[in-house]
Amino acid sequence: MKNILVPVGSSKNAISNLQYAIDLAHEVDANVYIISVFKEVSKVGGLTKLNEIMKEDSKNRIDEVMAAVDTKDVTVVSHPLKGGVLEGVKRFNKHVHVDLMVISPRSNSIREEVYLGKTSGKLVKNTNVPVLIVPEGAVYKRPKNVMMAFKNGQFKKNKNLEPLTTLVEKFNLELNLLHVETPESTPEMSMVSNKLMKINSSYKKTKNATTFQGVVEHFQQMNPDMICVVRRNRGFFTKLWEKNNILKEEFYTSKPLLVLGVQNH
Repeated sequence: MKNILVPVGSSKNAISNLQYAIDLAHEVDANVYIISVFKEVSKVGGLTKLNEIMKEDSKNRIDEVMAAVDTKDVTVVSHPLKGGVLEGVKRFNKHVHVDLMVISPRSNSIREEVYLGKTSGKLVKNTNVPVLIVPEGAVYKRPKNVMMAFKNGQFKKNKNLEPLTTLVEKFNLELNLLHVETPESTPEMSMVSNKLMKINSSYKKTKNATTFQGVVEHFQQMNPDMICVVRRNRGFFTKLWEKNNILKEEFYTSKPLLVLGVQNH
């Protein structure tokens, strides 16, 4: 894990979120990149000056957040980017490979009943970058155990597991696997990749209607410091991924949530 990306918006959690990413980067020897996006308006009608002002405001926002954190000895690079946040992340990832993106559940939503806000939801749903969703205001603490829930145990591309394997190896994490068999499961899904079986501390198979229900049922027993799920085309939180806003009554966790990249097979 070399590059960690932190999109900075208007969220009140921007400072704590960036500090969390820096503290994590310090432990795994990674660089941190900060982006703040601004939407460019038409240059027709003498609006070029307005674009310059918006870019300057974006840069000032980054500087404001940067001034409030302890960068330690971590390399932190900032980039104001024009366009939407989703397009900005995708464009940035083409030039600098992002190993992990650290975001807050709510970028700018003030609705207390919301767990995952519109902007954060878009980033989780519409990029294939591994995402760590950090609880609001959370202070970094080295995790000791992770609960990984999945339906399909086949990971034919080991790179999809890299953020998880890095954390397990760096921190000597206890990895507790929860293999959820649902009515849609196939015999192939019952097999688990050797890579996972080599690094896990425990393995449990359960039958539930959905992977989400399996997490709810076994969360208290496993008592993890972090939850890990897989972003599949039709996988964990299938219904939730269909929209951007996710209410707390639909899903909520006070633990960091690691969402791995899409595994299609």
